[in-house]
Amino acid sequence: MTVHEFGKENKKVVVLIHPSIVMWDYFEYVIPLLEKKYHLIIPALPGYDPDVRCDFTSVEAISRDIAKWLVEHNLEDVTCLYGCSMGGSIVIRMLAYNMVNVHSAVIDGGITPYQLPWILTRLIALKDFLLIYSGKLGGARLLEKAFSTDELSKEDVEYAAKVLKMISAKTIWRTFDSCNNYSLPGSIHSDCGHIEYWVAEKEVKARKNDVAYVRKRMPRTVFRKIKNVGHGGLAPFNPEKFARGIEKNINR
Repeated sequence: MTVHEFGKENKKVVVLIHPSIVMWDYFEYVIPLLEKKYHLIIPALPGYDPDVRCDFTSVEAISRDIAKWLVEHNLEDVTCLYGCSMGGSIVIRMLAYNMVNVHSAVIDGGITPYQLPWILTRLIALKDFLLIYSGKLGGARLLEKAFSTDELSKEDVEYAAKVLKMISAKTIWRTFDSCNNYSLPGSIHSDCGHIEYWVAEKEVKARKNDVAYVRKRMPRTVFRKIKNVGHGGLAPFNPEKFARGIEKNINR
């Protein structure tokens, strides 16, 4: 796992964890807006790291790896921990086990474990795998049909197709299987001082179960609806709004 750092001269540490089917440069438009004030830590997650050929492991393993890296580099005092979608799953896991000292956290459309029988979770994972793998086999045109969204430009679709060409089938399968089924303690007691769950306006229905899960298991969480945005669309398509949201979370 390659870890990219920006603004290393700054004391306040902000960790940004990217979603699936993108690389760490998902945050490329956000970096210039935050690096002058914060020490940005952006991991390139296993399976999605263009510099290291490997497969995705699991939400549990990656959470441990990020926490271990922070501790080893004396950066375990985190001002803000942010993760989107798959990255949000990793944030939830890190908060649930208090892996590092987090002052504030943002779970942006984070995926929570399914509360369903084992066989159903595997069928759902298979469906998601086939949807994304069709894009890997068919390239940008099939991927565009698979996502059926009006938010992705031609360049965005080509970028996603490039990422899919890079990642393995094992990474695709493990991503969905792990994000849908990662383990959490029976009772979550996070030491984090302030936790927010962001829900994009265009994904409210899709995130209904995730919101209910977080509301029940992490009752101190503050929920915010982000207007005019789809799932994972804030950082790449509206970086100024993203930066303001992080600042507000830190300076609440």
